Amino acid sequence: MTEKEIAEIRRRFRNGKNSITHVRGCYVNEKKEIAAELNESLTLMTEEESEKVLTTLKKTLSGSLSKNLIDISFTTQQVVDSPEHKLLMTLRNSGLSDEAALQEFYQKVIEAVKLEGEYLILLAKDSYDVPYRTKDGATLEDSSTEVFTYILCSICPVKMTKPALSYYVYENKFSNRKLDWLVSPPELGFMFPSFDDRSTNIYSALYYTHSIKDNQPEFVQSIFNSEIIPMPAAEQQETFQAILGNSLEDDCSYGVVQAVHSELCQMIELHKASKEEEPLVLSKNAVKQVLQHCGVSQEKVEAFDEKYNSEFGEETPLNPRNIVNSKRFEVSTPNVSIKVHPDYSDMIETRIIDGVKYIMIRAGDDVQVNGVSINITD
Repeated sequence: MTEKEIAEIRRRFRNGKNSITHVRGCYVNEKKEIAAELNESLTLMTEEESEKVLTTLKKTLSGSLSKNLIDISFTTQQVVDSPEHKLLMTLRNSGLSDEAALQEFYQKVIEAVKLEGEYLILLAKDSYDVPYRTKDGATLEDSSTEVFTYILCSICPVKMTKPALSYYVYENKFSNRKLDWLVSPPELGFMFPSFDDRSTNIYSALYYTHSIKDNQPEFVQSIFNSEIIPMPAAEQQETFQAILGNSLEDDCSYGVVQAVHSELCQMIELHKASKEEEPLVLSKNAVKQVLQHCGVSQEKVEAFDEKYNSEFGEETPLNPRNIVNSKRFEVSTPNVSIKVHPDYSDMIETRIIDGVKYIMIRAGDDVQVNGVSINITD
C-alpha cells in the first residue's frame, strides 16, 4: 500500500464516515486468559465515546511505511487452502459474526503476542464504496468503482492509572481520583485485506507495529504463517552502521560517513519532493554506488557487498529512512555527544594535533554555554 492509500482509509475512522456498527474483541488478563468479551455498538455510544474508539482503531494505520507499517504477502497456495488465510476471510466475510472463528482468532493472538500485563484485542469491520478517481486526481464521490470490505485488528495494552488529587470544577472541590484501567494506543495490529491500487488485494495484509525495535515475528508467523518480515527498523540502522564500519575499517573516516549520510538524505528529500506514491527503497547495488560516489575504494565496496549479503540478504532492499536519520547528525565519544542538523554537518571536522585526536566545530559569533553567551579569544 502507498501512503495515499493508507491515508484514504484512515480518513474513514470518524463518526459518520464509515460503516462500522460494532466493535468486537476480548479483554486478556495477566494470566493470558480471556476475562471478558465485548460486542459494543457504536450507535449506542455517545458521540465522544465512539470517536475515541475510532481514534484508537485508526492508530493501527499510523506511522511510517517500512518502519511501523509493513506489507505482508500471502502465497497463491495460502490463498487457495491455508487455514490462516481462511480464518481471516471468514472473519471478514461474516462481518465478525462467526463466533467459532472469533474464538480461534483470539487464541492464536494470545498464544503469539508478547505483551506484559492486560490488553484488549479489538476488531472492526468496514465496507467502503471506493469513489472513482480521475487521472488528474479528482474524486467523483457518486461514482463508486467497487466496495472494499476489510477488517482492522488493534491490540491495545490496558494499564492502571495512578491515584491523584483532582479538582472537580462543577462541584468546586478537590477529591482523590481512584485507581482505574486505561486503554493505551495499540502496540500492534493489522488490516486485511490490503487496499492496493485502491482495490481489494486478498493476497496481502498491512501489518502495524508501534515499536521500531521489535516487530513481533511470532505474531506474524501465527496470524499470517509468514516468516518473511523485514528486520525491525532500529535493527536495520544498527546493522547498516556495523556493516559500514567493519567493511571500511581504517578508511571509515568522518568525511566518508558524512558523505554517505548526506547522499542518503538527499535521496529522501528528492523522493519527497517528487511526491512519488511508492515508498523509496534502495537495492544493494544502489547502496554500493553511493559508497563509490563517496570515494570508497573498490576493495572496501566489495567487502561491504559480502557483509550486506550475510546480514540482510543479497536481494533485500533497504528504505533509506530506516538507516539514516534525515533530521539529525550525531558525533559521539564515550563522554561527549554532538548533535547537529544534517545540513550543518560540514561545520564539524576531525584533526590530529600533536598526536592527539580532536573533533572540531566551527563557531560563529553567538556561542552560549548553559544559556550564557561567551567570547572566544586567541
